[in-house]
Amino acid sequence: MSGIANLGYVVLGVSDFVRWKEFAANLGLQLGCQSEKSISFRMDEYEQRVILENGSEDDIRAAGWEFTGEAELESFVQKLRLKGVHVEYASSQQAQQRGVQKLYSVQDPNGFQDELYCGPSIVDGANKFSSPTLKGGFVTGRLGLGHLLVKAGDVSRSLDFYQESLGLQLSDRVREEIAPGRVIDVTFMHAATGRHHSLATGKTSGNKILNHFMLEVDSMDDVGLAYDRCIKAGYTIQAELGRHPNDQVFSFYVCTPSGFAIELGYGGIVIDDDKWTPAVYDKLSAWGHKRKPLAAPSN
Repeated sequence: MSGIANLGYVVLGVSDFVRWKEFAANLGLQLGCQSEKSISFRMDEYEQRVILENGSEDDIRAAGWEFTGEAELESFVQKLRLKGVHVEYASSQQAQQRGVQKLYSVQDPNGFQDELYCGPSIVDGANKFSSPTLKGGFVTGRLGLGHLLVKAGDVSRSLDFYQESLGLQLSDRVREEIAPGRVIDVTFMHAATGRHHSLATGKTSGNKILNHFMLEVDSMDDVGLAYDRCIKAGYTIQAELGRHPNDQVFSFYVCTPSGFAIELGYGGIVIDDDKWTPAVYDKLSAWGHKRKPLAAPSN
């Protein structure tokens, strides 16, 4: 499978930088660049993985999709244009703001930008990643940042865009009746390097486009310790500790200062397409993940 390698970064429009900086530190993110208009966080040797821009929407603005090189990126863009997809070339200034060498953008059908890039900026060895709270580190590298779950305004259109245009591969699907007449139906898709899913989409609750994004750590203890820190800090736990049956992740979900959630997890599987058969699951969680309604953050 060729094309998109992984989900490299996420850009969020947020209204409260101060609360976000404290929140991100409790989850183990390292503060990176900051200005009056934006701040970024590091998870590894990349200059930035989570980018916050000043905005009132408190929602996703862009997802950055990484390619292994310029030739792969240019070939992909050409194929998109032949399919009739409008692709915009970003200026060198815009690429610099994202910390990448070359950048294109495509309008996502769900209301944000999909950014296609190559050549991420790497921090030199003297500034090695150092988490303020984690004992270990994040699982990134060739697998990328983690994953997104975005709300689909039109499920068929959304799936067609991600699979036919962006070329993500079907991992599996979860269809669960969580209450009489109330069904959650989410499709999970993966990129070339095989993290179980880099993106999931479907009909989700809440008024945000971004339901949650997931960060993976390399230690089960760091999941538990972060869970304790979040409770001590008074953050709303949207879903308690539990495990998913499809990607096998052990995790919890915590409400961000912007109202959507972050999932912090451990133990996700990596797909080998030659051996993988997509399945349909009837439960989002094998156990745990006792859920609470995701309310808007307090002021």
